[in-house]
Amino acid sequence: MTLPPVDIARISEWLAASGLTALELRGPGCHLRLRQDRGTVTPMEAPSARQVVTSPGIGRFLTTHPLHSTPLAPEGSVVALGQIIALLQIDALLMPVTAPAGSVLAAVLAEPGEIVGYGTPLLELHPIAE
Repeated sequence: MTLPPVDIARISEWLAASGLTALELRGPGCHLRLRQDRGTVTPMEAPSARQVVTSPGIGRFLTTHPLHSTPLAPEGSVVALGQIIALLQIDALLMPVTAPAGSVLAAVLAEPGEIVGYGTPLLELHPIAE
């Protein structure tokens, strides 16, 4: 979802009138951050439809459970907020990698079975088309 410029302008006016210095709005496929500095409201970062899920630690990246052959979330599948979409294997521990929002799994960015570090891009998610 993309906010039309007229809506961003209206929200900016409300922010300027409120006396607040910053405002952050998040929703499925939408992220808007505004900052007010001396009466001027400016975007802090451009909204992005693409969301990259990164590794929560160091371990072996898995797209399937070690005892199964079916992917936890195949490319192109719709995933729900909190759904396990991959695993990070740390010795015998399997740490779930979950979807941060309802979206479509667009691409697997890391090679399954590869050792990854904290912050390594693992998966690319796109908002669900409305």
